Amino acid sequence: MNHSSIVQVLLYLFVLLVLAWPLGRYLADLFEGRWATRWPRLGRLAGHAYRLCGIQPEEEMSWWRYALALLVFNAIGVLVVYAIQRMQAWLPLNPAGMAAIEPGSAFNTAISFVTNTNWQGYSGEAAMSHLTQMLALAVQNFLSAATGLAVAIALIRGFVRRSAQGIGNAWVDLVRGTVGVLLPLSVVVAVFLVAQGVVQNFSGPQEVSLIQPFEYSQPKLGTDGQPLKDAGGQVINETLMAKTQSIPMGPVASQEAIKMVGTNGGGFFNANSAHPFENPTPLSNYVQMLAIFLIPAALCFTLGHMVGNIRQGVTILAAMSLIFLALLALTIWAEGHANPMLTALGMDGAGGNLEGKELRFGSLQSAIFAVITTAASCGAVNAMHDSFMPLGGLVPMLQIQLGEVVFGGVGAGLYGMLIFAIEAVFIAGLMIGRTPEYLGKKIESFEMKMVSIAILATPLLILGGTAVAVMMPDALASLANPAAHGFSEILYAFSSATNNNGSAFAGLSANTPFYNLALGLAMWFGRFTVIIPVLAIAGQLAAKPRLAETPGTLPTHGPLFVVLLIGVVLLVGALTYLPALALGPIVEHLQLFH
Repeated sequence: MNHSSIVQVLLYLFVLLVLAWPLGRYLADLFEGRWATRWPRLGRLAGHAYRLCGIQPEEEMSWWRYALALLVFNAIGVLVVYAIQRMQAWLPLNPAGMAAIEPGSAFNTAISFVTNTNWQGYSGEAAMSHLTQMLALAVQNFLSAATGLAVAIALIRGFVRRSAQGIGNAWVDLVRGTVGVLLPLSVVVAVFLVAQGVVQNFSGPQEVSLIQPFEYSQPKLGTDGQPLKDAGGQVINETLMAKTQSIPMGPVASQEAIKMVGTNGGGFFNANSAHPFENPTPLSNYVQMLAIFLIPAALCFTLGHMVGNIRQGVTILAAMSLIFLALLALTIWAEGHANPMLTALGMDGAGGNLEGKELRFGSLQSAIFAVITTAASCGAVNAMHDSFMPLGGLVPMLQIQLGEVVFGGVGAGLYGMLIFAIEAVFIAGLMIGRTPEYLGKKIESFEMKMVSIAILATPLLILGGTAVAVMMPDALASLANPAAHGFSEILYAFSSATNNNGSAFAGLSANTPFYNLALGLAMWFGRFTVIIPVLAIAGQLAAKPRLAETPGTLPTHGPLFVVLLIGVVLLVGALTYLPALALGPIVEHLQLFH
């Protein structure tokens, strides 16, 4: 890393912390109900809304009722999004006349957006109507992020409450997260993006004249729509002149804002945040990166405020930041080197590896964006990860596989890191022969069983799904690259789907019956086989008394615990995924630089 990259990264983290500190305090006040007391009019308005929806805000839910509410809520979301896609040809706000989405793709997309994954096996501007983009996809961007936020708050309540039977009200938490956090932040970001030049309208595709018309050839079609052939059986081509280009329009800024704020990642356009209509300027690129980490970073401070010890939140934030900086340094270093296969052909490598990157951002901003988006469970991309150097592509993949606990998705990053914190105090307890404690609660057999399920479920889905795919001829037929890189494409796809990231290596043609079904199931079970154990832990902890600190209590708010937590995260990741990574990006790196 040179001086320029160091300054840019440090400036980014400084601005992030300045914004995250007050937001963390606000989130604690919001979810503990203090905002209704401070602003009585808003409290009364919320009360009317709860009554209209049949919600009893004072009703506490046990952990299994809380989990059931979220499961039913998200299952209904899948059905609604699927139905809108299948009927979009007959629905309004479809100026381009988009056809209905075929069943396999609609199934995959519905689960994708409901689980906060936003995996896209289609080109948004060529497949989805304005109504589908807004009513199905953008709405789920809000609700899926609110689900993750609610689970994180419920887990914090488990540590805070003493001998309680409930962990909150799922419906109230969903409303607070959506209306009190995600919506206002998204409005602010959307207005800023419009000012930067991001498109926001309901127009159909615009035909514009080309500055330089060009000729092209294509098969000549008969009345039956099939290519015509000559007497020798060869396809007859015709030469045409292109004078205009069709440029898609739509409500982009509104979807772009919640795509980033909610760590969703699904773009309006197929090129995602590399498209100038989604990300037109270096300033918009910078703000989008801030928006991705804002709520995950703020939740660390929320944890500190709610448990009554801000150092606990700072410790979690420090562990996240150190892992992030180390992996970012590796990616910047890797992408700062040109591909030796291209330099051998006499191409200039002064700008680093520029293959698959927007020249507006270059290798540095592309590397920073890639590490941020895969650290935060956000599938947004401003460069093609498939074109990264082998070690540059390894880092995004590894961050996803670690459970995206380095800041992570909205809510998901914090509860994922707290799972590792519980694991860390358990390991420390084994070392000294003492019952482990964390944030004043004893960690016993039930909690460790749930932690084990949460940690082991995703590797089972990722590695199992990859193993099945590499043995299926239909799955292998979707590969654009052979050998190690092709294996990396499949491994990345299942890692991204299971951990609800949504980015892809993109050399894999995943809009096929096999991948639509396999990745759809991976997304659903990857989401809820973690959420349910987390809520079970929350319920069990809430029912326990809170213990006072003693001289034998392991301090969980200092440098020692930061090192222990980082070690547990990396050790679990290395033991689980290193063999698979060795078959993909590591061997590819050795082949490239042999």
